Amino acid sequence: MTLSGTLLIGQRDVGGDTHFHAINPATNAHLEPAFACATSADVDTACRLASDAFDPYRAVSFEKRAVFLERIASCLAKNADAIIARAGAETALPEGRLRGEMGRTMGQLRLFATLVRQGEWSQPRIDPALPDRTPMPRADLRQRRIGVGPVAVFGASNFPLAFSVAGGDTVCALAAGCPVICRAHPAHPGTSELVARAIRQAIQDCALHEGVFSLLGGIGHEVGEWLVKHPAIMSVGFTGSYAGGTALAAIAAQRAVPIPVFAEMGSINPVYLCPQALSARTETLAREFVGSLTMGVGQFCTNPGIVIALEGETFEAFVHTAAQDIATRPAMTMLTPDIHAAYDAGAGKLARCPGVTVVGQGTDDGAPNRGRPMLLRTTAADFMRESILRHEVFGPVSLLVSCPDITTLHALSESLEGQLTMTLHMDDGDIDFARMLLPVFERKAGRIVVNAWPTGVEVSPAMVHGGPFPATTDTRTTSVGTASIERFLRPVCYQDLPDILLPPELGRANPLGLTRLVDGRPQAAA
Repeated sequence: MTLSGTLLIGQRDVGGDTHFHAINPATNAHLEPAFACATSADVDTACRLASDAFDPYRAVSFEKRAVFLERIASCLAKNADAIIARAGAETALPEGRLRGEMGRTMGQLRLFATLVRQGEWSQPRIDPALPDRTPMPRADLRQRRIGVGPVAVFGASNFPLAFSVAGGDTVCALAAGCPVICRAHPAHPGTSELVARAIRQAIQDCALHEGVFSLLGGIGHEVGEWLVKHPAIMSVGFTGSYAGGTALAAIAAQRAVPIPVFAEMGSINPVYLCPQALSARTETLAREFVGSLTMGVGQFCTNPGIVIALEGETFEAFVHTAAQDIATRPAMTMLTPDIHAAYDAGAGKLARCPGVTVVGQGTDDGAPNRGRPMLLRTTAADFMRESILRHEVFGPVSLLVSCPDITTLHALSESLEGQLTMTLHMDDGDIDFARMLLPVFERKAGRIVVNAWPTGVEVSPAMVHGGPFPATTDTRTTSVGTASIERFLRPVCYQDLPDILLPPELGRANPLGLTRLVDGRPQAAA
């Protein structure tokens, strides 16, 4: 594949009058080629094309849709070396990490292909006619779920593959039968173009409507605003900052026809050290914590941004070991100059907050855009008084919070905002302690972790990567796992339709062989 720097609107390469360059964050050098910035006319063309593609694309068989997803995975595999090389230049992420992310990207494409084939995601429900029922007969009622329409997907900065052009939002939207228009992240436009070309090749190979996918690039906020405002767009998938997610949600809510924005915006992911576990595994927990905190330069939305425990000698030993460990950790290149600048500003603001002290920092060689790990501490009283301490700082900084007693720890927990994850490190002797906290965790978080660290999200049917606001804009959903398809589906009921007009998943002979809910009870195919 050769990079052109063009927009990919359907099967056409579209140039532009305004251009920008990607930057290698390790050197601050500009990378070639220059990339076109989409205009409002480009956005309109892509959206109209997606609208034209919606009906023919959602009408293709489940099998053909599954084959399409698998073909995208095959096209990515064929071009993996070029994609990974460009991603490394644009993000400074190591090759091993990017190869793992490529594997995850292809894996979730194949996972959703399997889901589409199974068909139960359409949730067919059938209430057969009861013409002789008294006092009133019942019509024949059949329900299924269909795609909502064209979806705008915003690529994430920290996952140039798994949460971007062919990432989770795109995959589950395509699986639901929705065309996708992706707004490429300006930090990795070359990676985005190469991945988009793989998707476009799969569209050609499967003889699908060209409007099933388009890629739009640019700098600034205008392209995203034009996309969300366009009447053809029916839903939005976003992974990024709180400011970005809430801004898009506000735009979507102000449309003549409001649409949902499913924004995953991060959190501080509290980690609780239960008394018995902390006493038994003080040094191990401290070193594992620092490893989790500094992994990937802390650029994960599930980074452990706060650790909470009862004050005492074991907590002081934990702080001491963690401080010693973090002092050996080098500063590493962050994803972009802007992310590095925001990290330095945010970590510095936390460190200057009343009641907060710096207990440890990593080494720094002065190279460009290096995120220096930092460990801070404070008390529960100061944490609950200073609202800034509840805000995520994207990068390798974490706050250790000591509580004088269980009552204060519980009050602190109640004061927390919505989280993607909340974690308990516990032993058998901590059951009552954990039982006290569990109801709070269930109300505050999307995923509850025990005796592990929150960094890392398995792509599987049971996974939840979401949580109450401000972790996400919609607490009812997940952006990872097969349940994420539900964001881009809606129910349709068919009353007394003749069999010849019914979609196959609702046909009287059950031609797809699905398990269906008939009169409220699951009924397997004969």
